Amino acid sequence: MSFAERLLAESGLASPHEPVDVALVSALLARHYCLDGELERVATEKDDTFRLTTGSGNHLVKVSPPDEPVATVALQTAVLRFLETAAGELPVQRVKLTVDGADHVLLAARDGRTRVLRVLGYVEGEVLARTTAEPDQLARAGAVLGRVDVALAAFGHPADRRGLVWDLRHFARLAGLVEHVPDPGHRRLAGEVFALFEAAVVPALDHLETQVIHGDFSPHNIVVDRRHDEFVTGVIDFGDTVRSAVIFDPAVPLANLLGRTPGSPWREACAFAAGYTGVRPVADRELPLLPIAALARLTLRALLAGWRAQRVPDRRDYLFEHAEDDWLNVARALAVPLDDVVAHLTKGTRP
Repeated sequence: MSFAERLLAESGLASPHEPVDVALVSALLARHYCLDGELERVATEKDDTFRLTTGSGNHLVKVSPPDEPVATVALQTAVLRFLETAAGELPVQRVKLTVDGADHVLLAARDGRTRVLRVLGYVEGEVLARTTAEPDQLARAGAVLGRVDVALAAFGHPADRRGLVWDLRHFARLAGLVEHVPDPGHRRLAGEVFALFEAAVVPALDHLETQVIHGDFSPHNIVVDRRHDEFVTGVIDFGDTVRSAVIFDPAVPLANLLGRTPGSPWREACAFAAGYTGVRPVADRELPLLPIAALARLTLRALLAGWRAQRVPDRRDYLFEHAEDDWLNVARALAVPLDDVVAHLTKGTRP
């Protein structure tokens, strides 16, 4: 088994699983939470997620994949509980407790493995990915991630050093995924990004500032409301929480924002970064690495979408919905000299 395959397995992404039985979920919700209502499946990367609609409000019900360790789910829950106490003003989902005061319920999958059921608050609204945001609104979103990272600096958990394929610490060791890309132009783009990462980021890895980070602050996990002064009304999905380099956290939204304005592919990313660094400054020696990390994250998603779509066909639509334009956006972003991007990041401006 290759390094990539081992890491994907540890991340719960290597194999398909039989969807959890809806009747079982309903029974567990009634027994342990005294909740009854309509369950609607929500497309996700790896787990079974439902929107539960009840007469008294809505909830998000999550059942972990069979190959995700219980300790990893406990990490995700612990982060939410910590932020509720340490930074209660942040619009982060809340964990609903069972009638016995527990934050989860264990259930046995048909193959004998253990899965974890949790109930979270449901955040109503539109996600940033489906919104055309102004630069100042993107800056406000960046500021929210900055506040999350400031709060998480004091957080620790026994499982926070878990192996995660999305953790860019491992990016250089995933170059073998390029072999599975059929398009030679895409392979060339990936090679450029791996070369940039190998030359600039890898030598600095052991010296980067680290802490627990959200890990997936993408526009799909940011709920927004244009009518709200704060703009961001919800921060969701802590499923990729991990202890890693701090700059890898803003690299995720920057990656997702690349190319959305084709004539100025870094414009939205730089607006977000300005808001982030205004709250959570990035060291001068690390700032030049941020755009390379963003390119690496976007390239990694493109690589994993194609690789996983062949092996986990039931997630194919979800994977390509999120990664449809990734290679095009990598090309657009690489066409801009990185020195120019770094200059804008340093000044807190946008191209």
